[in-house]
Amino acid sequence: MFFHRFDICEAWYLWLSHNHGGQWSLEYERLCRLSEIFRPGANLSLDTLTENGRAIYGNIERKKQ
Repeated sequence: MFFHRFDICEAWYLWLSHNHGGQWSLEYERLCRLSEIFRPGANLSLDTLTENGRAIYGNIERKKQ
């Protein structure tokens, strides 16, 4: 895993969109803030993440459980 802003934004955007707890949750607030600076493609999914992006997503999953 290495630092790449685009991979980090994609992984966090995807994780937050999968795991927010509704409109009033902290995760939803973070998703909205991220949406102000990052516009993902319509096809963003786990399958479209780069290998590095998948590693970042997995790291987020492990830390948030």
